[in-house]
Amino acid sequence: SSRSRSSSEKTFFISSVMTEQVSSSIYPADSAEINVQGSIQFAVNYIQKLGELHIFVMHCRDLATADRKKHRSDPYVKCYLLPDTTKLGKRKTSVKKKTLNPTYSEILTFKVMMQVLKTQSLNVSVWHDSSFGRNRFLGDVNLNLLEWDFSNTQINEYVLKTRVNLSPFMFIIYVTYCGLIARTGRRTSTMESAEVQIWVKDCKNLPLVRGLVIDPFVKCTLRPDTSRRSRQRTRVVTRTANPMFNHTMVYDGLRPEDLREVCIEITVWDHGRLDNHYIGGLRLGLGTGESYGVEVSWMDSTTDEADLWQRMLRSDGEWVEDVLPLRMLMMPKSISK
Repeated sequence: SSRSRSSSEKTFFISSVMTEQVSSSIYPADSAEINVQGSIQFAVNYIQKLGELHIFVMHCRDLATADRKKHRSDPYVKCYLLPDTTKLGKRKTSVKKKTLNPTYSEILTFKVMMQVLKTQSLNVSVWHDSSFGRNRFLGDVNLNLLEWDFSNTQINEYVLKTRVNLSPFMFIIYVTYCGLIARTGRRTSTMESAEVQIWVKDCKNLPLVRGLVIDPFVKCTLRPDTSRRSRQRTRVVTRTANPMFNHTMVYDGLRPEDLREVCIEITVWDHGRLDNHYIGGLRLGLGTGESYGVEVSWMDSTTDEADLWQRMLRSDGEWVEDVLPLRMLMMPKSISK
């Protein structure tokens, strides 16, 4: 079962900060980093009559070698309009085999209104296509479209950057997190129950995802249960990128063994009259990729998120704290409202 309540009392909290890092859905975890090098040539052109943004991807030069055993890279280019990192928001070129200097001459197209476009950031990344395992990150470029001169339709060359110092957005969310704060049960029974509390304090410097104002709120879900009973949320704080919530969310009735199979998903949203707009989130769990023996996409906690969860499991009722990055999460449409 679950419940939520407001909290005005002082207590421990953790500061979860996105320090110019970006989505793990854009940058999957990769244990073997590649030293990024080289450049990419592309042009940006907005076609007013069509309401389309065209990215003309021309050429890459002097890319890093991804497959060191075979001394080769099979690169392709991928584009997102951040903060949208869904599959529907992704565009990519063909793969060029066995080359560090690929030529594409391909146009990637986004159907988007100019007023929306100016609230977004263009992420252009280069990847090695791996036949086995994860694709390898070869570098990227980010353009803040609010400041972009759309009269510049020439092919420009950009130095590829590593995956730090990428995002133009800075997020801060304070969360109080406590695990196993209650262990109860009759003396004649071996059954124990656990309670998890998440205290959302406030957010700072949230991006304006749909114009000049933002009406943020925070949602929490205990996966794999995505029913309404599992979903909790704070109130909406209107017209501010620095909302104060002071709200505690509680999940109880869990068995200790359940805590190795579940995941606490915390997300930040901008409230809209017709639809809510996703901003970012994090997932607290073991990050094993499985839940109760079934492979699941949402058990994808980063190393730091999983480390916090593991420390909570070992805490024996004590509060744990850490600094964590807020990131983009891949979520089914059915639970994104």
